[in-house]
Amino acid sequence: MHRNSWRLVAFLMFWGLAACHPEFQLKNLTTNESLYTASLKEFQRKHWDNAVAGFEKLTTDLPPRDTLLPRSYWYLAEAHDRMGEHLLAAQSFSRLTETFPDDSLADDAALESARSYKKLWRRPELDPQYGDIAVTSYNTLIGLYPNSPLLPQAQKELGELDEMFAEKDYDSGIYYFRRKAWDSANLYFKDVLAKHPNAPKARDAGTKLVQSYKAIGYKDDATDLCTELKQRYPSDKQVADVCRGLPTAVAAKPDSTPAPPRAPPATKPPTTN
Repeated sequence: MHRNSWRLVAFLMFWGLAACHPEFQLKNLTTNESLYTASLKEFQRKHWDNAVAGFEKLTTDLPPRDTLLPRSYWYLAEAHDRMGEHLLAAQSFSRLTETFPDDSLADDAALESARSYKKLWRRPELDPQYGDIAVTSYNTLIGLYPNSPLLPQAQKELGELDEMFAEKDYDSGIYYFRRKAWDSANLYFKDVLAKHPNAPKARDAGTKLVQSYKAIGYKDDATDLCTELKQRYPSDKQVADVCRGLPTAVAAKPDSTPAPPRAPPATKPPTTN
């Protein structure tokens, strides 16, 4: 009897609370303003599903010039992101930037779009498709909003992506290096050095490339690369060890002697009839 009474009290309390806080119903929100206000409350309460439903409807119902529209894109994207729907979040952030490039939220949205794409490329060994899109998005922010205070953070995060790409190429090179497929390994190590020279993996790629050159007898190439590595990493033990025994190439100095004047072109003797 006591147990049943407790269940009855709990049941009444539940429905009492539900009556005080009615469920979010789109059909009961008949104006854009009331829908925006209600959707924002749902967002603040972390009711992400309701927030997405409300703001998504607003992005289709609001007139193109309505000031609530860019805010609706923003909160729609944020709600998607909180739900782990990073692709939908990135697309909504991008729509804000593309549709309202002069809005105060436009550069913020460009940064958040890039971040959302970056979240979709979690590890270097995965397909870098979204990493490539993230790079494009960061560069869009840098190109469109060169005076934005968000640029230092964007450049920092772009550097993190650069490190991931360098690691991916380096790991691919190591795969072939271990199998003594030197030519394939060299292509990847060279890519790291050429495309990601400031990434931490650049030094490792350089030393592995030297080892590969040694293995296939490319002594001149190994010597030239070691000269560059020693200049870049003058106190690095790993570089010193891998380059031990190789001479240091001396860069040719430009010849300061003026070139002799070109001789005038020889004239053909006149022909006689």
